Amino acid sequence: MALFRIDRRTELAPDEAWRRLTDWERHGDGVPLTRIVVRTAPPAGRGTVFVARTGLGRLCFEDPMEITRWQPPVPGTPGRCRLEKRGRAIRGWAEIEVGAAGAGSYVVWREELRVRGVPGTLDPLTAVAGRLVFGRAARVLLRDDG
Repeated sequence: MALFRIDRRTELAPDEAWRRLTDWERHGDGVPLTRIVVRTAPPAGRGTVFVARTGLGRLCFEDPMEITRWQPPVPGTPGRCRLEKRGRAIRGWAEIEVGAAGAGSYVVWREELRVRGVPGTLDPLTAVAGRLVFGRAARVLLRDDG
């Protein structure tokens, strides 16, 4: 299992950083060749199901996920969201934490991935790829024009 962590700081208030990071459809803006489809009615929360489809044409895979923890940030308490990855190709989980930091906020994104057909000896490379891909997604979602 490849485990990685991404840390970010932003001038955005915690509630705005949370809103942007949990706007699931926009995650595709930061992950190349990916489109997100939310399969449950809004608002987002525990039990929300969405699918990330990555690839071109028939050469693609789907990464279905379900939110199993939903705790938006409130003054004095960071927000936490946990996603369970339930696909055939990718299994694991992701956790996003958003809390106050000075006039802005901090973000911690933790993820554990198991990629079908990829031997565990390649987990360090999978973790590096995950940090690059999801680090870019976080940067895109949190940028000032988001």
